[in-house]
Amino acid sequence: MSSAAQIKDLRERTGAGMMDCKKALLESDGDMEKAIEWLRVKGLSKAAKKSSRAAAEGLVACKSSGQSGVMVEINAETDFVAKNDSFQAYVKKVLSLIPAGVADIEALKSVAYSDQRSVAEELTNLISVIGENMVLRRVAEMAVNKGVVSSYVHGAVSPEMGRIGVLVALESEADQDKLRELGEMIAMHIAAARPVALVREDVSQDLIDKEREVYRQNALESGKKEEFVDKMVDGRINKYLQEIVLLDQTYMIDGKSIVRDVIAQAEKDLGSSIKLVGFERFELGEGIEVETGDFAAEVSSIVS
Repeated sequence: MSSAAQIKDLRERTGAGMMDCKKALLESDGDMEKAIEWLRVKGLSKAAKKSSRAAAEGLVACKSSGQSGVMVEINAETDFVAKNDSFQAYVKKVLSLIPAGVADIEALKSVAYSDQRSVAEELTNLISVIGENMVLRRVAEMAVNKGVVSSYVHGAVSPEMGRIGVLVALESEADQDKLRELGEMIAMHIAAARPVALVREDVSQDLIDKEREVYRQNALESGKKEEFVDKMVDGRINKYLQEIVLLDQTYMIDGKSIVRDVIAQAEKDLGSSIKLVGFERFELGEGIEVETGDFAAEVSSIVS
C-alpha cells in the first residue's frame, strides 16, 4: 500500500497526476524507481496520442557569443505553454546544448539532456507532464573565423526566447563591439523585413518564374498590349527582388537607406572591410498549417 507521503514525493519528482502516481506505486509494490519508470512508459503512450495534434506555438530561442551563434524552434499547441516555467527551462537548456556545427534537428534530438535522457526523451517526458504535443522543429548554427555573429529576439517572453529569432554573421577585422552593434541592427531589420535571400543569385529561379507568370497574366488581363508586357514584367520582377533580397532592401531602421549602403558606410566609419556572409531567421510556427474548429462544440463534447 502506498502512503500519502510517497504519492506526494512521486508527484513532485515526476509532475504526474495524483491518481497516476497512486496507481504507479500500486503497480510497482511501492518501489519509487519502478514507479517512475512505470509513469515514463505511461507518459510515452500519452505522448504518442498527442503527436498528431498541430503544434504551431511555443518558443524560438536564440543567442550569440563572439564568433558563433545558435538558434532553435520548439513548438507546442498553445501560447500558454510558452509562459510555462518548465517549458522555458527546457528550451533554455536545449539552446545551451547545441553543439558546434550541428544544424540538423535529428542530431540535436540525440544529444544528452541529462544522465538519464536525451533531448528528445526529455521532451517526451515534458509532454506527459504538461499534456500538450510538443515538437523539436528546427535548429541553426552560424560561425565566422573573424568578425562576429549577432543575434536578436523579437517578442521576447524571457531573455533569449520569443516569437522571432535572427542570427547575422559578419566577417571583418573591425572593432568587435561596433561590429556586434551593426549586426544587431541588421538582425532587427531582418526580423521586420523578412528577406528570402542574401543576394539575388540565391533566389530560387522557380520562385522568380512563378512571380513572372503572375505579373504577366495580370498585365494581359488588364488590357496591356503584349509588346509592352515583357518590359513591364521585368520592372515588376526587379521591384520584387528589391523587396525580398536582404542587401537590396530598404533599411527598416531609418526607412530610406539600402542595406548594402548601410554596410558600406560602416566600412568607412570603422576603417575595415565588412562582409555580411549569411543570416538565419526563424519565426514561430511559420509554414505550419493549423486546423480551426468550433471551440464551444469541442468543450461541449468533452463535458457531455
